[in-house]
Amino acid sequence: MSARSRAGRVGRAGGAGEDLPTVPLNRALSKLGILSRAQATHAIRDGRVAVDGRVVVDPRCAVVPERARIELDGRTRAKRAWRTIVFHKPRGVVTTRRDPEGRPTVYDAIGEEARGLIAVGRLDVATSGLLVLTTDTQLAHRITDPDRAVPRVYVVTVRGRVDDAARRALEAGIVSDGDPLRAASVVVRKASARESHLIVELHEGRNREIRRLFAAVGHEVTRLKRVRFGGLELGELAPGEWRELSPGDVERAFPGSRSRSA
Repeated sequence: MSARSRAGRVGRAGGAGEDLPTVPLNRALSKLGILSRAQATHAIRDGRVAVDGRVVVDPRCAVVPERARIELDGRTRAKRAWRTIVFHKPRGVVTTRRDPEGRPTVYDAIGEEARGLIAVGRLDVATSGLLVLTTDTQLAHRITDPDRAVPRVYVVTVRGRVDDAARRALEAGIVSDGDPLRAASVVVRKASARESHLIVELHEGRNREIRRLFAAVGHEVTRLKRVRFGGLELGELAPGEWRELSPGDVERAFPGSRSRSA
């Protein structure tokens, strides 16, 4: 499949009896690709939005997008068709819709095809590699749930030689600013006095976790790239390229995590 080819687009998130996360109403409208969050906030306050037949004027009203019937100006707004992609995020690109500093975002890089997609977790601006984007909020919630311990694998370069004591400390775990951090596994591929090259696996996606782990054992990360998330591999995707995933691809990569109606 080429980097920009498309697989099937079927179904929507949801399912009776599911424990689904709530989001503020203005965010729900934004995720549906109907309005920006700022536009949604104004529309809600102006009394133009109804949820399950009741006008709501509080933008922070909590809703479950997969279950709520959301109307704007009297018209029901359905969730966009199910769609998930894997994107090779380049360095220097931020994982937000808009950046106050004017830096390019993943949505700028993907363009119109990113409309309606949300990023599953984040990669910081200096980190490259595999990023999942989807219309399925339930899928996003499930595969980032720390209790599921979905593996994330990174190729890491740090300053200095990472010795066996440092490797064992990373796997045993450290505490940084009150947060317990631990690498599931650390494999040193090459090490010299100048720098070390490693493969690191995490089972959580804490903020800047790898950089904080290595800082705790005295090494600065100079290059960081995510190459695997669950059963998804970055493969031959070049920076800035993306590929469409089918529901079957997602089920194989994250067993039991795909929405039932997708």
